[in-house]
Amino acid sequence: MAFFDSERLKVAAVVTFYMSSALIMVFVNKAVLNSSPDLPLLFLLLQLLIAVVLLHATAAAYDKVKIPKVEIEVAKKLFPVVAVNIVGLVFNTLCLRDVEASFFQIARGLVLPLTIAVSSLYSRSSPSRMVLVSATIVTLGFMLGVAPSSSLPVTAIPSTLSLFYGVLSSLFIAFHAVLIKYSLPYCNNSTIELAWWTNAGSAILIFPFVILHGEPFKLYGLSQSTSWNSTTFIWGSLVTGLFGFLLCVAGLLSIKVTSPITHMFSSAARSVLQTALGVWIFGDILTVNRAISITVILGGTMLYTWIKSTGPASPPPPKAPADVELGNREGQEETTVLWQMEEDKDEKK
Repeated sequence: MAFFDSERLKVAAVVTFYMSSALIMVFVNKAVLNSSPDLPLLFLLLQLLIAVVLLHATAAAYDKVKIPKVEIEVAKKLFPVVAVNIVGLVFNTLCLRDVEASFFQIARGLVLPLTIAVSSLYSRSSPSRMVLVSATIVTLGFMLGVAPSSSLPVTAIPSTLSLFYGVLSSLFIAFHAVLIKYSLPYCNNSTIELAWWTNAGSAILIFPFVILHGEPFKLYGLSQSTSWNSTTFIWGSLVTGLFGFLLCVAGLLSIKVTSPITHMFSSAARSVLQTALGVWIFGDILTVNRAISITVILGGTMLYTWIKSTGPASPPPPKAPADVELGNREGQEETTVLWQMEEDKDEKK
């Protein structure tokens, strides 16, 4: 039967792989941060180091995967994208630690509007009216989700600081989406090389802050406590490190094998599953207000996807390679596919 042809099975397999990796990444991250809330930077450092090790292991197993040579000049040129990446990841981790898993996508709901704003400022171009409409819809969804609600218990109300983390995470993801397009030429247009530089560089940059924050000493103190579950931290670090790496591959495959519309629909389906699983696994509270907020944010994002998929191609910025970065973490792949949509349209122009 035509329904079971190899192409459809490939698309279904990639979408399932992408959704599974993303969901595992979010919920295992949340479980570790719940059990070890004082070790967010150390946890992130371990994930980055595991990603670097896996990249080297992949390079050893496959000749086509090349690890770049360490060159000071290249490192200087890539410093902006590496610095923005690690700052965004830190705020992303702190936001996930401090909010419910089902609320996480609301707290970071401004990714699309901020990406549109940053890219417009950077390229000195004005977005179309319909793009502004979609950004406005997403922004309204975010405002609806963060609005005070009397139906929520005190423990379920996100703090102002956690919302601040979410907004900053969205902002740095927006900057990152712009910078990766201009960083690939310094890596021979290789997503693997940029992934290595991003993960290795981010690990180097965050290491001093892990020490300054006293997290190794906090880890030692927790290890002496009988109430701390070290198994969750150790296995959680290994699992998220592995699936963070797999998510990079899954996001790239989802963009390459499926269409942007399919990718964004899988992202929308994942958001619904993430909300349902958050309520089931962690006992998150889902109010009507929050449900409407998530629906509005997804609606605005889908509208943007449709506009970009059907509208005329926009002129590409100078020296922008037709590729995406492999080294993105969960939460950044939607922005990456939005950029990839622009590239695909420019190639067909």
